[in-house]
Formats: sequence, C-alpha cells, structure tokens
Amino acid sequence: MGYRVAVVGATGNVGREMLNILAEREFPVDEIVALASRKSMGTEISFGDKTLKTKDLDTHDFTGWDIALFAVGSDATKIYAPKAAAAGCVVIDNSSLYRYDADVPLIVPEVNADAIYGYTKRNIIANPNCSTAQMVVALKPLHDRAKIKRVVVSTYQSVSGAGKEGIDELWDQTKSIYNPTDNQPPKKFTKQIAFNVIPHIDVFLDDGSTKEEWKMVAETKKILDKNIKVTATCVRVPVFVGHSESINIEFEDFLDEHEARDILRESPGIMVIDKRENGGYVTPVECVGDYATFISRIRQDSTIDNGINLWCVSDNLRKGAALNAVQIAEVLGQRCLKKG
Repeated sequence: MGYRVAVVGATGNVGREMLNILAEREFPVDEIVALASRKSMGTEISFGDKTLKTKDLDTHDFTGWDIALFAVGSDATKIYAPKAAAAGCVVIDNSSLYRYDADVPLIVPEVNADAIYGYTKRNIIANPNCSTAQMVVALKPLHDRAKIKRVVVSTYQSVSGAGKEGIDELWDQTKSIYNPTDNQPPKKFTKQIAFNVIPHIDVFLDDGSTKEEWKMVAETKKILDKNIKVTATCVRVPVFVGHSESINIEFEDFLDEHEARDILRESPGIMVIDKRENGGYVTPVECVGDYATFISRIRQDSTIDNGINLWCVSDNLRKGAALNAVQIAEVLGQRCLKKG
C-alpha cells in the first residue's frame, strides 16, 4: 500500500529530478501522475523503469490524490496549489510563494522535521531556497552545540539554479568564446556568464541586497532560529550543477574546530571531506547526483572569539530542491498520512 502522488512541472529540471528521486528512494507510490502545461502534454518522462506521459495540469482533478510535489514557478503555483490543497491533496511547493507565510511550514527534514504538523492550516508545505537548504543542514548541529550568533555567507551558485535557460546560456556562451563569429549576448543573466562570475541573483531591493540574499536571511531565521543574524552575498558562477558556499559562523560559546568536525561527521545528511592536502575537499563537480551536503575546509576563525569557517557544497537540483521535497514527503507519510 502506498500513496497517490502528483508531480507538477514534471518536464522541468527539478520535476524530472523529483521523479528520479522518488524512484531511487523507493517512495511508496500506488499511483503517480506527471503534470505539465498543455503545450508539454504527452511528453515522455522516466520514472524508474517506467515511462510516463505528461498530462494537462489545467484539467487535472486532485481529489483523491495524497501528495502533490510542485516544481513550477510562483505564478502557476498561485493558481494550482490552492486547488490541490482544497481537494485534500497535500502540496509540497518548491517555489518561493509560500515560504514566508506564517501558516505554511518551511521544512528541511534534518533541521526542523517537527514543524511538519503545521501543514494542516493550509494543506501546504514550503520547500526552501536551494542556497538556504544546504546551509541550514550544516548549521543545525553546530547551533545545537554552541548557539550561533551570526553567519556571513558568500555563495557560488550554479546556472541550473536559473533553470534550463541558465544551463543553455552557459553552454552556448562557452562555445561562442571559441567561435568569434557566433556572438551569444546575455539573455537569462545580466552579464556574460561564461568564464565570468555575476554578483547578482534575483532583483535588487531598496537596501542594496538582492532578493536571493534576503531569502537566505529570512528562511534561515524561519527554519533554524529567528535570533540568528545572517548576511549573504549571492554570486552566480559558470558551473552547470552544484552550489558552493563559504560560511563564517560566530557562536555564543567557543567551539573547537576538531569538535565541530566530529559533530558534523555524525550529523544526518552531511558528508565531511576535510583533508589539509591537495584535493582534500569537495567541489561542485563531485557532488552532482549525490544526496549529501558536503562539508570541507573546517577551521578556526582567529579574528573573533568564537568563530568557525567552513566550505559547503551540494547538488542544488537535489538537496536544494527535488531531494528535500521528497524527504518532506517521506516525513509527511511517516508522521501524518495513512497509506492507501
């Protein structure tokens, strides 16, 4: 016995990953439907050893379905998520639409799984921003031990975070560098992304920060602790998949780097690869396709009394999106829903 599951936005990068991960983790599915816009209807998508044909989201009736994993933008989510929720189907939403709604839990299972019970207010659960998800997985066990006061994070975010258009633009621009007659001006990004970095993700806000940076601040407070001060600089880099973060943490109490390393090694969802030698750390290329959040370069910050620096890498299409959504579904099934 299992659940009836809908994947909304099944033809996109994250939707496809959701289907892959549901199959890989053998999520108990009795019936599954891949939903997309009408123009994508009939597109064939893999689900384990099966092939699904996408159906029209606009005409789908969510009555009798248990869980809907949403991987579409906020505009479509605003239309269809309330319909699914009203029909009794629990929505796990990957967009930013509901993340800051007080009546919608924002969940990273390794961090705040107990918040899952709040889903009953709206029948909706929010999935956090990709850069936030991996960071709070790293922060949680350290916060439990020494209480975090302040976090300074700089991100190195891959183009897949901007969707297929971002991936295509990096690919096309990279090829054009070696073919001067094939000019590929920026379309998805504000400047050339090939062989470049862009310190700008999402729109600018009045205080000079970007919305991506604001998301990391607001979501960390909601998921982990409202009293933690967070400042972020979010940067797009010419990497196809995998977000990296340089994180500086200031604690209320002293935490030795060796103890921090031991704590992280024993924590769920984390893989510590931290050797002080050439190659003794993880880069984005190596994290692709993996479930773990990788931590490297753990070291004391001698410029403050209680500081630690670390390097955090994760597959943004997995832990930053699809994997976290499936893990939420697993917690929901284990704690809240009845099978079949």
